[in-house]
Amino acid sequence: MSSENPQTPDVNAQALEVNKVAIENQIQESYIDYAMSVIVSRALPDVRDGMKPVHRRILYKMNELGLTNNKSHRKSSSVVGETMGDLHPHGDKAIYDALVRMAQDFSMWGPLVDGQGNFGSMDGDPPAAKRYTEARMSELGETMLTDLNKNTVDYRPNYDNRLEEPEVLPASFPNILVNGSSGIAVGMTTSIPPHNLTEVINATIYRIQNPDCSIDELMEHLPGPDFPTGANIVGREGIKTAYKTGNGRITVRANYEVQKDNNRIVVTEIPYQQRKDSLVQDIAEVANSDELSGIKGVRDESDREGVRIVIDVKSTANIDIIENRLIESCFEKTISMNHIALSDGQPQRMSLDTILDKYIEHRREVIRRKSQYDKEEKEDRLHIIEGRLKALNNIDDIVEIIRESENTKSAIQTIKNNYGLTEEQAKHITRMRLSSLTSLKRDELHDEKEKLTQEVRNLNSILNNSNVLDDELIVELENIEKEHGRDRKTRIIDDYNSVDDEDLIPEEDIIVTVTENNYVKRMNINKFRIQQRNGKGIIGFKGRDDTLSDISKINTHDRLLMFTDKGDVHELKGYEIPESTRQAHGTNAVNLLDIEKDEKIKSVVTVKDGQNTDDNYVTISTKNGLVKRTSLDEFNNIWEPGIKAITLENDDQIVNVSITDGANEIMLASKNGKVIRFEESEVRDTGRSSKGVQGINLEKNDQVVSMATCSSEDELLTITKKGIGKRSDVDDYSLQSRKGKGTKGVREIDKTGEISDICTVKDNNKNAIIASCEGNIIRVDLSSISKYSRISNGLKVMNIEDDDYVVSSSIE
Repeated sequence: MSSENPQTPDVNAQALEVNKVAIENQIQESYIDYAMSVIVSRALPDVRDGMKPVHRRILYKMNELGLTNNKSHRKSSSVVGETMGDLHPHGDKAIYDALVRMAQDFSMWGPLVDGQGNFGSMDGDPPAAKRYTEARMSELGETMLTDLNKNTVDYRPNYDNRLEEPEVLPASFPNILVNGSSGIAVGMTTSIPPHNLTEVINATIYRIQNPDCSIDELMEHLPGPDFPTGANIVGREGIKTAYKTGNGRITVRANYEVQKDNNRIVVTEIPYQQRKDSLVQDIAEVANSDELSGIKGVRDESDREGVRIVIDVKSTANIDIIENRLIESCFEKTISMNHIALSDGQPQRMSLDTILDKYIEHRREVIRRKSQYDKEEKEDRLHIIEGRLKALNNIDDIVEIIRESENTKSAIQTIKNNYGLTEEQAKHITRMRLSSLTSLKRDELHDEKEKLTQEVRNLNSILNNSNVLDDELIVELENIEKEHGRDRKTRIIDDYNSVDDEDLIPEEDIIVTVTENNYVKRMNINKFRIQQRNGKGIIGFKGRDDTLSDISKINTHDRLLMFTDKGDVHELKGYEIPESTRQAHGTNAVNLLDIEKDEKIKSVVTVKDGQNTDDNYVTISTKNGLVKRTSLDEFNNIWEPGIKAITLENDDQIVNVSITDGANEIMLASKNGKVIRFEESEVRDTGRSSKGVQGINLEKNDQVVSMATCSSEDELLTITKKGIGKRSDVDDYSLQSRKGKGTKGVREIDKTGEISDICTVKDNNKNAIIASCEGNIIRVDLSSISKYSRISNGLKVMNIEDDDYVVSSSIE
């Protein structure tokens, strides 16, 4: 016996026919087949019910298992197993993940599954294993299958042809918009955000009644997405673009409250599909970075009642700026709206009106088929009722026929022949009970006949009149909205054009103080009332083992150039200096500027917002009498570690800095009372790293204490350490060449004390602000300070105690 198997093909035999194909064509066709399989069978929702196959199969199987909202929950593993075995052979994980999402109230606007157990959290915590959780359909989920048993949709064989499954669910509401959908297919993605059911139904009804309405009209009823997590949509243009084209981007911002009294920001709602723990971590990372240093703590106080993330802000930080930076870095998320869904089995990007039209047409077909089903059922019943009534009218003869017939079949045939009844009517009559022959039963049959006749008439109206059908559709939608509608959670706010920090800060005049130990602070100028001359002033600073060294009157929006004893310059905005009380010490400059611990601020000069830098200069004076002038342009881009402003000798340091226009006159004052006045043009323009030129020839043991830039029409305010002051005409000081010794500015330096400061007084100036080293500050009317000649001593402006002295002044 041969060992060869006669069924084994002969591998050496030649094929009867060989078809040659291009490999690229074969690959292309195979790839397209694969792509369409993924698109249709897994990744994209059907526009009619808004569901992917896995979601549809889960609900259908739960319906078959009787897991309705009024029944007990069933183990999720049971639902997953039944779904996978009968309908969805793609693995239990995919099915359970889909079931979990349908039960999450933070993922779905209206969950379609009522879950019991741990179904995950906004922190990204995974759900418990399917053997530990239980599920059933929610009330809203049940409405997706309403009238499924009335031949409302087509069925198709399951994967192994054992069973049938619905191609689409009846979907009593536009689920594709209410709960949205997201998915990644081959070569395309869909991202449809959730919307408010009430608004979607209102827009759907409006579209039914106004089939040619515009997107703008629809947006009056459906203004935009409504996320289950709330938050805010910023602007409407992205929504309108998505509704018109099927593709757009929207910005969603967390909802929060700025509590200035408690110096904290409290987040109560976060953007859709943003993990709460990730947001907390992002805020913490920003707070620990150099980008934002005003946050001292972040904590998550969320519970079952809702989200609560508390951000504690340092008392020295500006909470408005912190808010602005958090919006830019953490609070906002961009969400794509990409309305791609299956229509007639093909993927299509759809505008809002197209989505509504597809759904409306689907529901019309469902109602049409349901009405036809109900009509046939009621007509069958009406047919039987009519036969019974005819039998009751001839009941004696009918009874006699049945009694005399050999068998039931003979009786049925005789009844048919004698009374013109159908087979079904005759069969039913032979099965009638004697109890149905009462007059009460007769009346009930007449009532039922009238009712059925009217119902059939109504159903015929629905089937034959499109307007009546639409009225029925509208009533169904209104009933769903009445039962399941609720207010919108997500607010739509106006466009947020990115603003600079200073746009959030009110413009106001402030006083900035600097101490010997490098502490700075700002105070509102209104904290210092205008006093009479010769007063002691009020406390403007308190610091142990520290003294005040400089005071400036500026605006919160001014750009401050802060010069140090090392000849470097750093930059801050006025509002970036922490605001403090009058008694507070302030904030160490090392916390605000990238300076060394032993580096000290010596002078502060303001550059007004919008000030022209092309024709202006930074003019610097030093203790040893040097003067230097550099174009303001070179100070426009000051990087964080600062830049070199002047090269200083070891025993020299910056005294004053002013912004000049090249046509000014410069006045330098020494502590021993000498004042020199010369043309600014005598100081040539040099680079930042130069040393400068000699401005005044100082005598031994003398040094420059102040500089003023002025014109011949101005006045000069001179203040001494003992609080003696005067106003003098600038022209009282002879105009010299630089490097001169100057002229006497105070007659008796022993009585008045050394000169502390000089300031230029112009016609529009009103007040002088004077500060002592102990922190007393007085604000006096300039008109109360008498005008004296150059060499006079002046009069008492500020009452200074023996252990105190004036250190600085400023004009407003």
